[in-house]
Amino acid sequence: MRYEIRVDGHMSDILAEAFPELERVVMSGQTVLFGSVIDEAQLFGLLARCQSLGLHVVEMRRMPD
Repeated sequence: MRYEIRVDGHMSDILAEAFPELERVVMSGQTVLFGSVIDEAQLFGLLARCQSLGLHVVEMRRMPD
């Protein structure tokens, strides 16, 4: 499964290191994290990581494989 997670603002390189399993791109004042997710447990872990780092998740969606 592939997912895309959009967060508000520009994520620094140091902050992005908290998500080594995902790629990122900055566009329109948001950072888009994307990549493969093994299962729901990993997905919820990514969202919990966003929350613990104080990131505001704007959108999360499953992408076509």
